[in-house]
Amino acid sequence: MSNFFQLIRNEHMKLYSQKATWIMAAILVVLVIGMGGLFKIDEAITGGEVPTGDNWKEELQQQNEQLMSQEGQAQEVAYPGYTNVEENQYRIENDLPPTEYNAWDFVRDNRGFVALVSLFTIIVAAGITANEFRWGTIKLLLIRPISRTKILLAKYVSVVIYALTMLVLLYVLSFIIGVIFFGMDSFSQTYVYNQAGEIKDAGIFAFTVSQYMLSFVELIMMATFAFMIASVFRNTSLAIGLAIFLMMAGSSIVLFFMNKEWAKYILFANTDLTQFMEGTPMVADLTLGFSITVIAVYYLVFLLLSWFFFTKSDVAGS
Repeated sequence: MSNFFQLIRNEHMKLYSQKATWIMAAILVVLVIGMGGLFKIDEAITGGEVPTGDNWKEELQQQNEQLMSQEGQAQEVAYPGYTNVEENQYRIENDLPPTEYNAWDFVRDNRGFVALVSLFTIIVAAGITANEFRWGTIKLLLIRPISRTKILLAKYVSVVIYALTMLVLLYVLSFIIGVIFFGMDSFSQTYVYNQAGEIKDAGIFAFTVSQYMLSFVELIMMATFAFMIASVFRNTSLAIGLAIFLMMAGSSIVLFFMNKEWAKYILFANTDLTQFMEGTPMVADLTLGFSITVIAVYYLVFLLLSWFFFTKSDVAGS
């Protein structure tokens, strides 16, 4: 076991000795700070329109009356069965006053940067094995009295740790920048959201953490796919290119085959588990349990292919 942890330590030393690793982290930091600045400027220009005074219930009721009088009766603004009217009414009935834009909203908005973290993780996952073959250093690893399975597992665990580190960096940095630019209501702030047409509420801290952790599932699946392609073909560029293409085109692929009965078995229809937390699933009849099962099957296939080709590959000519 001590050899295994030493392997992970060595992988991290190699990873963080590369300038590209620090450049990727710096890009994430700059983008989060820049986004905070842009949102602050936009807030200063447009101003807040959220009723937060003592008469917030009356103001929300007035908003409802205005919305109901508009053409179309404000039907299906965001999701089927969900309107601003219903959210406002839910807040009034449950005594949940709306809050102005604050750090928690900034954290939720920055979840879009998980795609960037996925991109960085794909680059790391694709290079961590393929580069060993390209540079010829794989022979130095394999002459040690350590099994190939343990070497491969150490590399994969290092990728997972890197992905989780970057995700935590994104969350913590978003929260800090959000507090600096927009302030914070409280850790007990209540968030009102729509789940499959039903209005619900939850603690904002637990909700945002859950969203980020569910996003981690999609992130790690794409990283595992890149890791598998790199292990099979020993080609960093192919692994990165194919993984990025599928990450960007995944939703389009699902939409194209949405009317097919087998569409629900497509990986990309299931990887976004946040669709079961807020909003509606991409494909009808999808359930959380079914999606987890599909993801688990794909995940095991990716890992088994990685293991098979890495342990059986001939490195004599590498």
